[in-house]
Amino acid sequence: MNNLLKIQDDILSYREMCDAENSQTMQRGMNFRMNPAYSVILMSQRSNAPYSDKVYDDGITIEYEGHDVLKKSYEHNPKNEDQPDKLPSGRLTQNGLFIKSAAEFVKNGGVPELVKVYEKVLPGVWSLKGYFDLVNFKVVNDGKRNVFRYILKLSDRKENRSTNIQVEHTRLIPSLVKREVWKRDQGKCVLCGDSNNLHFDHDLPFSKGGTSLSANNVKLLCAKHNLQKSDKIE
Repeated sequence: MNNLLKIQDDILSYREMCDAENSQTMQRGMNFRMNPAYSVILMSQRSNAPYSDKVYDDGITIEYEGHDVLKKSYEHNPKNEDQPDKLPSGRLTQNGLFIKSAAEFVKNGGVPELVKVYEKVLPGVWSLKGYFDLVNFKVVNDGKRNVFRYILKLSDRKENRSTNIQVEHTRLIPSLVKREVWKRDQGKCVLCGDSNNLHFDHDLPFSKGGTSLSANNVKLLCAKHNLQKSDKIE
């Protein structure tokens, strides 16, 4: 059996996420080249999320909305202004840095920017979705203003592969399903009750007919039991 692409869906606390990126805090949702080898974005599909992030029906493509100007005063509403790609000084914003990288890839090809994606599932609970390639961007009018949307596809580069286990391709698990599973399984491995190093795991892999769209096919497993299950997949 060959090593195949894996969506990670590791579960982390906010502190664990910061530690993973060697950062005291992660207050920005967009972090171009936070690490010399990759960029980092924080996404959310929750109903109260400030931006419109979504996963396409193909299950491996993310559309990520750019970020607004900073709030200048109590009365100021950034949602009434076009999202900026440059500061008044001419320096590129985080939007601008991601746009420049995506535009260069579209024009010249080559290797796209590698982006590590974390998703907020619940307050204080984050999911590492894995590494994605930044392949394009677009400008969309949302009815009031222009916003940027970045297109990212699950990467097949080595950063997104497991070195210890062999697993089958699966789809991104929707946020609603993750929240339902987290609450149902009470934030613990269903096999041993461990609350550390958890993963969202499919009972039946997507490639074998399983679905990511139902909590009935997803459960919480600790790293030990996730590895044990993966070793049995043929």
